[in-house]
Amino acid sequence: MGKVTVITSGKGGTGKSTITAGLGAALVRRGDRVLLIDCDAGMRGIDLMLGVSGELVFDVADIINGNCPPTSAIYPCKTVPDLYILPAPQNVRDEISPSIMRRLTKILVRYYDHILIDSPAGIGAGFRSASAPANSAILVANAEPLSLRGCDKVRHKLRHSQISDIRLIINRFNERRFRRMDVYSDLDSVIDEAGARLLGIVPEDNAAAALSQKGNPIEGRMKAAYAFDRIAARMDGRDVELVIE
Repeated sequence: MGKVTVITSGKGGTGKSTITAGLGAALVRRGDRVLLIDCDAGMRGIDLMLGVSGELVFDVADIINGNCPPTSAIYPCKTVPDLYILPAPQNVRDEISPSIMRRLTKILVRYYDHILIDSPAGIGAGFRSASAPANSAILVANAEPLSLRGCDKVRHKLRHSQISDIRLIINRFNERRFRRMDVYSDLDSVIDEAGARLLGIVPEDNAAAALSQKGNPIEGRMKAAYAFDRIAARMDGRDVELVIE
């Protein structure tokens, strides 16, 4: 039985979907079989990041409405074997309810080592559906006040949903810009404001961002890929030293 993790954030633009796709590929490199579920109805993007958008016929709403079996709406990532994608509905009105998400995920989790659920930002209906089946959560934030402000509300909502395993990823970290901004004395202050244990730091990496926009997985010798690999190892229970680049 696999682990179900919701990946969320207090505000949009933190790079949450990039984290979902990057961690999925990194977990596969560790030998895991991984399913990414996009819960951002009307705004789906993971299919674009992993180069499968041209193949989409069905999505999660088609499974629920009986238009297809689950296997027809789950697409393999051709460049990353053992990484699979279940896309979000194209229309917000087809958003899946929390109870149905729980039932669907309970079936799917039998076939994967990890299910990563990409939640819409904030604490609206999409967030409630994305977090409903999860037994752990990753908060994605940037090291800036506007991004961290929403973490408190999201964390409280997650705990209200009985999710106690909540970890933090600081994304797009640039130490020079962080020092120049001079809002926080150090990264410990950022972590304290987020209110969650640190899982890892993903450095700003323009080359990795460009790859993602072109539908290619973030891998190889890129700084971001190295960070994803270390975070994936922690998710699999390895004691890996935190590295800040």
